[in-house]
Parts: sequence; C-alpha cells; structure tokens
Amino acid sequence: MKKLLFLATLLLFAYQSAYSQQKMYQPIPSDKPSKGQLEQINRKYGMFIHFGINTFHNEEWTDGSKPVESYKPDTINADQWVLTAKNAGMKYVILVTKHHEGFCLWDSKYTTYDVASSPNKTNVVEAVAKACKKHKIGLGLYYSLWDRKENGNVKDSLQDVTYNQYMINQLKELFAITKKITPVVEFWFDGSWVKQNYRWNVNEIYQTIKQAEPGCQVGINWSIGFPYNIDKTAHPYHQKAGFPIRYFPTDFRLGDPDLPSNPDPKNFTHDGKQYYMPWETTVCMSNKWFYHTEDTTYKSIDELEKLYNRATAQDNILIINCPPNRKGVMRDRDAALLIELRKKLNLK
Repeated sequence: MKKLLFLATLLLFAYQSAYSQQKMYQPIPSDKPSKGQLEQINRKYGMFIHFGINTFHNEEWTDGSKPVESYKPDTINADQWVLTAKNAGMKYVILVTKHHEGFCLWDSKYTTYDVASSPNKTNVVEAVAKACKKHKIGLGLYYSLWDRKENGNVKDSLQDVTYNQYMINQLKELFAITKKITPVVEFWFDGSWVKQNYRWNVNEIYQTIKQAEPGCQVGINWSIGFPYNIDKTAHPYHQKAGFPIRYFPTDFRLGDPDLPSNPDPKNFTHDGKQYYMPWETTVCMSNKWFYHTEDTTYKSIDELEKLYNRATAQDNILIINCPPNRKGVMRDRDAALLIELRKKLNLK
C-alpha cells in the first residue's frame, strides 16, 4: 500500500512539474496593440466561409437532428474558395469548422456527427489549410461553443465539465491537422451567449490555442459586457472605454453583423487592468450566412464599398461572408462582385 502511495505521489509530482513548465499565455495590459494584434490589423480584410450540413437544408441554424447523410456536396473545391478570396485582395479566410448544430468538417474521434460519417468524407479543414498554404493566404477557423447535439440542454450546468473537455479535445484535433500544413492566424468563437460567461472554460481554451499557435488571435462573439452586468451584451454603439471584457482572456472584439462606432473605443478592462482590443466586423455578401437556394439578393458595390471603408477604419478589420453552394463551389456572383469591389477599392 505504501509503495502504491509512493508511486501515486511521484506521478502527481511529475504531472504538476510538467504543467508548471508550460508557458501560461495572457494578454498584456496596454493601450496599444500587441505584435499579434498589429498583424491582425494589417491583414485588414478577409473572407468568412460558412459551409456544412446547414448548406443542404436552407437553414441558418439547425439543432443537430439533421441526418448526417444529408451532407452530400458534389465536391469540395477548397482551392477555388481560397483563390476567390486571394483574387479579391483578401489576406485570410475563416472557415466554419463546426456550427451550432455540432456537425464537424473534419474526422473527429469524439463524435460521429462529422464528414467521416457522411457521403463526402473530405476533411474540409485539411483541404482549406492546404489551399491557404498553396495560395499564401492566412488560415482562420470558426468554432461554435454552443453545440446543440452534444450540449443541447445548456441549463444543466452539470454537463459543463464533460462538454468543456469535449471542446478542448476537438480544438487539439484541429491543431493536429493544421500544424502540419500552415499556421492558424485567427480563431473565431461563437454561441457563447447561451450560458453565463463563467461557465465557459475560456482560459483553458485560450491556453490550448496559444500553446499550439502563440501568434493566433482569439475572439469570442459578443465580447464586451456592461459595467453593471458583464453578461449583458454591449453592442458597439453602447461600448465605452473601460467597459468589462466579457470573456477573458481574448484578443479582439466581435459582434456580428454590427459595425464599429466612430469614435471606436479600444481599451477595455479586466480585473482592474486595461487591454487594447480591435474590432472585427463580419457581414454577408448576400443575405444569409449559409447557402440558401432562395438567397439571390446581394449588396450593391456602393454598399460594399461603404461597409469596407467604415469597417476597416480606426485600425479595425472586415470579413465578408461568401458561402459555397451544394456543389461545393463558390457562387459566380460572389466572385464577380468581389473582383469588382477590389477594383473600386484599388486594393493591391
């Protein structure tokens, strides 16, 4: 018994020593952008790519009950997706890897609700990463914290520990894919509003990402709260310097599809310290995030020009959503409008 206790003590000591040797990442209090934030600001303009099981149901949000067999793109032309962004003058793409319904665009060993169980088993994350490397453009990833299949009953806080570990496991899977191919420059999290901020394992998420990719900028949708209630969303038109950071640690602010105010405050607080946080605007090229057969009304070039100029002023960033269709290709109208916009903006 003593020998077992001694061995257990040694194992615990070894685990604690290994953990203590890991670098712990935290944003540095500052009223100026960090190196990573400057790189993000300089990227300035990118593409959102919403694609998944919702693409095949004319719905923006599904609940995890759509049969995996219904995901059946003809192909995954990731090269065309990324080249469309590159030709538009964009510096990076953000791929939706898992939306609120929980369907994963990679082969995850933690669920069967993924491409590996579908008619088209292409690992979309890997395909897009390879296309980003080929065309020398940045790779960003979107991941929904809210998962209506794995954690549908969000009122049950007893599920949090198990589900939070599920997320960490999946984030590690994503980096295991991308690490062999190209760096991840940005991680975009969504769905946080369904639980109180303290119920998300934000610090563990942040450490997992930074230990895999220290330069990756991390943002969580609806990033800022009110001084009197951190879980009440402060839209850009509410935000004032010194308002609390709702999810800490993070690196930039989100709140789709809101545009930044003018003037746009940049300094927000956590635990009595101020942190610089730029704003990233996310808007649709047409009316929907995912492809819909009836989504045929697009923003005009003049409207897109105004959006670009407002969203990228004041050291902020714009990403425009362009959803691939059910054939697995970008729509011709998206590509044509983006080229026209690039010419109008005189982007290099």
